[in-house]
Amino acid sequence: MGKESEKHLLSPGVYYLQGSQACTEGAITAGCRVYAGYPITPASEVMEHAALRLPQVGGRFIQMEDEISSASVLLGASWAGAKAMTATSSPGFSLMQEVISFAIMTETPLVIVDVQRPGPGQGYITTSQEDVMQARWGHHGEGSIIALSPASVQEMYDFTIEAFNLAETWRSPVLVMAEETVAHMREPLTIPPQNQIEILTRKKPQDLGIPPHSFLPYGHDIVPPMANWGEGYNVNHVSLVHHEDGNVTKYDRKTHFDSVLRIKQKIEGNVDHISRIETRFMKDCRHVVICYGSVSRTAVEAVMEARRECGIDVGFLRLVTLWPFPETKLREVVDNVDTVFVPEINLGMMKHPITEALRDRCKRIVSIPTLGCLHSPEMILSKIYEVAK
Repeated sequence: MGKESEKHLLSPGVYYLQGSQACTEGAITAGCRVYAGYPITPASEVMEHAALRLPQVGGRFIQMEDEISSASVLLGASWAGAKAMTATSSPGFSLMQEVISFAIMTETPLVIVDVQRPGPGQGYITTSQEDVMQARWGHHGEGSIIALSPASVQEMYDFTIEAFNLAETWRSPVLVMAEETVAHMREPLTIPPQNQIEILTRKKPQDLGIPPHSFLPYGHDIVPPMANWGEGYNVNHVSLVHHEDGNVTKYDRKTHFDSVLRIKQKIEGNVDHISRIETRFMKDCRHVVICYGSVSRTAVEAVMEARRECGIDVGFLRLVTLWPFPETKLREVVDNVDTVFVPEINLGMMKHPITEALRDRCKRIVSIPTLGCLHSPEMILSKIYEVAK
């Protein structure tokens, strides 16, 4: 990072920012210098702040004609050596799925922020968690994805940095699955000194001592080193099934299987390294609330009140990482409980992988759905009282 761009980073201190602004600032701190976007409520503020800030740090901002072209810009920027990001909302997220699939196959690090709104169709412009299954299964073909779920303005900053670190480490598109609630709220944001923030970059063949004549664009490791365009290395940027050298003309079934399996396994085989959960009050609890994103804010209030006012022994578990799904971590901390409550701003999407993970760890799993609005603590409490008292 050049000294000129460093001058325009936010100085360490406490700021009062919107979640969307914090997201953009996190991207800039992580080294993002290309933002391509198309406006859509409720994600437009991420783009607006990027339009202001990227030129100030020596970066490039471009408004594209639609969401597909916005995501496509990230592909070219990343292969040219830049860290790149876009933000959209649910209808636009649908349009970006082809690029996400392309990025998975070509192992292109990039970050997409989805500020979720209700659907189907245009739905409405309020808050939502209705894209969480699309995040994992929306793209065509095999291949896994990494998706984080922030719950505060601070986490919009921190998780965007983490998203770039994960993208660079695993050579993968990474999703920040925010909600309108988090993107539009204003809270204090603490910026630590730059030397206290871990910033990771992709491994490159020249850093590993691999000369151009022996470089395999998709070889050397389960996460291959990535050569940028213009550095003297042969770069085969192709989304067809390929050999380690990038060749696509010698197709056979083994090549197909091995190529796609490695891309999937580099994520699914490292779930415990990638995924994170947070827990409270889990020791010897009879019930547990499992949630993610902004719902975790009201859910933890409900849990504390249920414990304090009614003596109900209920624990709290938050999915920080939605995908890859942290099944092993859930099974390690949830065992022999009566009820698992799953409040979501949808009709029960993440209840399904939670049920698969905990089917032998609890007596029942109870969904607490809502659409278009965040749960109040009272809404979650009423279901806890109904079932657990």
